[in-house]
Amino acid sequence: MQTTWKGTISFGLVSIPVHLYSATQEHDVPLHQVHAKDGGRVRMKRYCEQEGKEVPYAEIAKGYESPDGRTVTLTDEDLAELPLPSKKVIDVLAFVDAAEIDPLMFSKAYYVGVADKAAAKPYALLRDALTESGRIAVTKIALRTRESPAVLRVHDGTLVLQTCIWPDEVRPAAGIAPDEQVTVRPQELKMARSLMDTLSEDFDLSQLHDDYQQALQQVIEARIQGVEVPHEEEPGEAPDNVIDLMAALRSSLKEAKGAHRGRRAGPGAEPEAGPAVEELPPVEAPAPRKRAPAGKAAAGKAPAGKAAAKKATAPGTATGRATADRAATRATTRAAAGTAKPAAAAKKTTSRKSAAPRKVS
Repeated sequence: MQTTWKGTISFGLVSIPVHLYSATQEHDVPLHQVHAKDGGRVRMKRYCEQEGKEVPYAEIAKGYESPDGRTVTLTDEDLAELPLPSKKVIDVLAFVDAAEIDPLMFSKAYYVGVADKAAAKPYALLRDALTESGRIAVTKIALRTRESPAVLRVHDGTLVLQTCIWPDEVRPAAGIAPDEQVTVRPQELKMARSLMDTLSEDFDLSQLHDDYQQALQQVIEARIQGVEVPHEEEPGEAPDNVIDLMAALRSSLKEAKGAHRGRRAGPGAEPEAGPAVEELPPVEAPAPRKRAPAGKAAAGKAPAGKAAAKKATAPGTATGRATADRAATRATTRAAAGTAKPAAAAKKTTSRKSAAPRKVS
């Protein structure tokens, strides 16, 4: 791995000679400029306006144009001799919690390796102290032609230097979020959390890949082979507003659960029927009707027919006594035919018969 920077980490009175190595690499399909008419390569030439001719790269320097139009030339030696203490020293300024650094400030990452065997122990000391405390070290470093704030943290047992931008280089976010007051109902928030949990199940960040680079490579291969370039169907237009947020959340949750079951079952497996999506109560349910007390309903709202029937069959009336006599006669007839009721029912019938008052002749 190629060394990017050589210097020393200053940790109080402890010095750790280190080398920096680029921790990331970007995969990209190399493309260059060509003439669209005939495919001829288009190259950029370093052209000097003063002499009217091309100049070699070795004669190129950096310059600054002042407000009055004058140009100041800066050579590589001028830049190398800048009076910066951070040119070769990573000075640890403070130790803070990782949450105190806004992720917007993070830039490029570098692995920190020891320059010699003598640096192994102080390197391990700083690494273990950061791990145990759960903090990160705030530093400054000059890389190439720029000084940047940076942090030292631990990744997989290795110190990592992450350069940052300056705090005043972070643009304010005022005026970007909606200005109007938006109320999020508890039902919507609950459904959104359910959708978040479903989408996060069995998620593996290492499985992500660059679809753009893959599609670009397919187009290049098709051009080389002289076959038709693959095309993907254009997606439909997205709605410009959300008509029913709850309906959209329910549909999203149902689709996410189906996709999750498909991932767990593996490719080619039949989709299994899972539990239904949780249905939440409607946002504005009508209030239940008030029921009248039982006493009032019995006294004031009983149908006239039912009241009359109860009155007609009361035990104290003539109709009640006739009804009891007919019941006793039917019980006697069934007993004689061999289909009499159980003893308990017979006793109950007899009790009802004897309870009814008989007319004295």
